[in-house]
Amino acid sequence: MLRELKKKISEKKARIGIVGVGYVGLSLAVGFAKKGFKVYGIDIDKARVAQLLKSQSFVLDIPDCDIAKIRKERKLVLTSDFKVLEELDAIFICVPTPLNKDKEPDISFIVSVGKAIARHLQRGQLIILQSTTYPGTTEEVLIPLFAAAGFKEGRDFFFAYSPERVDFGNKKYQLKNTPKIVGGMSAASTEAAVLLLKEIVDTVIPVSSCKVAEMAKLLENTFRLVNIGLINEIMLLCDKMGIDVWEVIEAAKSKPYGFMPFYPGPGIGGHCIPIDPVYLSWKARSYDFESRFIDPAYYLNRQMPEYVVRRIDQSLNDRGKPLKRASILIVGVTYKRDTADLRESPAFDIIEHLIKKGARVSYFDPYVPSLTVKRARIPRVRFEEKVFKHSDCVVIVADHSSLDRKFIARNSRLIVDTGMLSRISSREAISLRYSQGRFFKKSCHRTSFEDAILWVFC
Repeated sequence: MLRELKKKISEKKARIGIVGVGYVGLSLAVGFAKKGFKVYGIDIDKARVAQLLKSQSFVLDIPDCDIAKIRKERKLVLTSDFKVLEELDAIFICVPTPLNKDKEPDISFIVSVGKAIARHLQRGQLIILQSTTYPGTTEEVLIPLFAAAGFKEGRDFFFAYSPERVDFGNKKYQLKNTPKIVGGMSAASTEAAVLLLKEIVDTVIPVSSCKVAEMAKLLENTFRLVNIGLINEIMLLCDKMGIDVWEVIEAAKSKPYGFMPFYPGPGIGGHCIPIDPVYLSWKARSYDFESRFIDPAYYLNRQMPEYVVRRIDQSLNDRGKPLKRASILIVGVTYKRDTADLRESPAFDIIEHLIKKGARVSYFDPYVPSLTVKRARIPRVRFEEKVFKHSDCVVIVADHSSLDRKFIARNSRLIVDTGMLSRISSREAISLRYSQGRFFKKSCHRTSFEDAILWVFC
């Protein structure tokens, strides 16, 4: 079976299924289809399937024309029918793994897909789980489902775990040139998965087991969570001490070894950093192990939106303006720049806190046509002079590169910038901050807004 599967992969005759054509799944589907493989995208979200059938992409990194091309070439089939699993040679599981209301791992989507695959499993198929999960999910949850259906891994089918690493909006590192980790339940499974993934990824790194691959994914994002938490805490301390945190980071960054710069911001967002470390911490407790870094870092980062609102409140009060009934314009509501991805965006918490305090909130984001927070529809405004001039405070959360910063500065009374400078080099940031006084004096003089301020706190 392994020889036959490898032959199909090498000849690009392997039929590939992607269960869950969201951000990650769609990238995989397009990647394999472009390489000549027949790909089947399977998703229970019929609206999403209908959108893709119209060749309309919901991922900025994947243009509509790419989907239209591979569909015209009949390399991409889209369906909500799981019976198509019986026709496939390789199946990728790319479903969400959120947290439940108690902030604990929710792998119900993985379990649901696992049961569906078990019902349709065929001998010789390769299954690759991509969804983020805790170490042991493969062995403790999925393999038993297939065993109950009468299939033995390594004998009847192959199984591997390969965590997704796609960084949407990153122009330098995309699917092809981002190394991929693969760990199989057996040596044959690792071999098959490596061969398949090498068709679309330049570098594939095999590891000894699914557990190692699962842990590696969580380590990557826990590392980021802890270090973001650290720099946010340093920022809070510097703020109290009257020290420029950006100058501190720039100075520390000059050390050629032993230091990696991280930058403060309004909180954590996306599917990975706010969720992956919680999976690891939760699993650690089952081994009677208490994390002394992960949980505090998670808590601190989760407090940053409240800190942003306190600074907005304080800056308005300093100008004799109460936050209640103040007009607050949020610029950029996605969790990162140059993407339409709203998953776990700190903008949601910031807006929710502002509304609770009685502020009148509107937003502008070139990538988000509509926004609802806690069932409340947030009005979207135009990027025009009168909107900024009539706002009591402009809060920049996501600094999209298309935003005209000089326009914002020239037409705003008060700006609270939660991370715009974190996206340019520290040296540029410091240079800009040192020049702000002169820049805004001229701007104020030209526009008659003597009280215009740019307040960069992180």
